Amino acid sequence: MKKVVSLGLAAVMAGSLVACGGNTDTTTTAAETEAGADQKETAADESKEEAGNEAQESSATDLEGSFKIGVIGPLTGDAAAYGLAVQHGAEIAAQEINAAGGINGAAIEIQAQDDEADPEKSVNAYNTLKDWGMQMLVGTTTSGACIAVAAETVNDNMFQITPSGSAVECVANPNAFRVCFSDPDQGTASAKYIGENKMATKVAIIYDKSSVYSDGIRETFVSEAANQGIEIVASEAFTADSKTDFSVQLDKAKDAGAELVFLPIYYQEASIILKQASDKEFSPIFFGVDGMDGILSVENFDTSLAENVMLLTPFAADADDAKDFTTKYVEAYGETPNQFAADAYDAVYAVAEAAKVAGVTPDMSYSDICDALIPAMTQITIDGLTGTGTTWNEAGEPNKDPKAVKIVGGKYEMQ
Repeated sequence: MKKVVSLGLAAVMAGSLVACGGNTDTTTTAAETEAGADQKETAADESKEEAGNEAQESSATDLEGSFKIGVIGPLTGDAAAYGLAVQHGAEIAAQEINAAGGINGAAIEIQAQDDEADPEKSVNAYNTLKDWGMQMLVGTTTSGACIAVAAETVNDNMFQITPSGSAVECVANPNAFRVCFSDPDQGTASAKYIGENKMATKVAIIYDKSSVYSDGIRETFVSEAANQGIEIVASEAFTADSKTDFSVQLDKAKDAGAELVFLPIYYQEASIILKQASDKEFSPIFFGVDGMDGILSVENFDTSLAENVMLLTPFAADADDAKDFTTKYVEAYGETPNQFAADAYDAVYAVAEAAKVAGVTPDMSYSDICDALIPAMTQITIDGLTGTGTTWNEAGEPNKDPKAVKIVGGKYEMQ
């Protein structure tokens, strides 16, 4: 069961757990863009979606009114493993919260929109959710899209919490918060982890210079590496237009004697790098960040190539404190949750707790809700899937301990 602690407002919390009378339909849907609709859905996919919708419907009876929470992420395309995980993690959190009495006696209603990890499409998705009546936003999922939408939410005064938008700019505005660590924090934490655990002294980096996410992490990693006695023996870039052949980058890392290759990149490119490194009989330690979460689900990828790969991520599906969530997720969607699902789950719980503290009601405008939630976010503490005792500062950044996992036997092992 999710544990939540509010600071100084226990009486408000206690009152908010009492459900009011009524029977409101709060069906959760996953709206698809025209691009996604063109793709043929399999029977298995339909079954997963129906399971998620039924779980949401069954948990929201006997509640009066509903808060409309929007979710934006790539539900189709190369980054769909992220967006779908965010959608599903949010749905499970909403189910649990509704079953426990909702937010101040009102249910949570969720609608997800597909942005294909594209900034322009993400803004379109945001406008679609506004037309639906969204009052709070959990999103967006990827950094570039999140920055574009953040420019809209600040102008509208819409409360925004991104599960996984890690670029600094994602929470530059006072209405925006995040669950994951920022790119600078990930780069610094990774270098500290490698140095403090004496994993390597000669490190190569392969990164995407066309990605704000990847380049931001690389920059702070390099800065902290100097403090950890780590020598950067190679720093090799690629771009979105050249992400299928990494022979040059791997050869330079190998020739430079790299003991560890740091990969601040997404899982699709990482899976190709691991395959090509194996073909070259190059076997350093590979260490990634949260963008690599999902590598075990890449279609036709030999997961044995990821054995002993490490990544900085706050969630492991097999961890003791994640078993209940993982069981629900597998039952509803037929697959193992990743960190992005856990981030979204915690995001919805954070919104719910801040809403209880602020005493907001569904009949309030989204702007008034935003004004109430901003100060409330700095007054809550949650014990979530991605960290215990998590708090937020006025800059929208979370305060929690970083964690790393190692892939062993096709599963994550928390270190």
